[in-house]
Amino acid sequence: MTGQTRITRLTSREFNQDTARAKKAAAEGPVVITDRGEPSHVLMTYERYRELTEGRSDIVTLLGMAADEEIEFDPPKASGLTKPVGLG
Repeated sequence: MTGQTRITRLTSREFNQDTARAKKAAAEGPVVITDRGEPSHVLMTYERYRELTEGRSDIVTLLGMAADEEIEFDPPKASGLTKPVGLG
């Protein structure tokens, strides 16, 4: 995609009645499908989906890894989660 991404918003009914329009709009940018006025789904081209997910793993994929594979895990230290207790 070149230039500015166009976001299209369609109701579930519009999507069901004209999927060809939704697919054409997805070529220009994401299509937000609403249900009762609230966003419920996003339609995008498969190419764009691949760009967004390339090289990323999710927990489901990681859980399917072989047992002998190691995962580096270095979580950040939590701060600001406790408060001093006042006894007086």
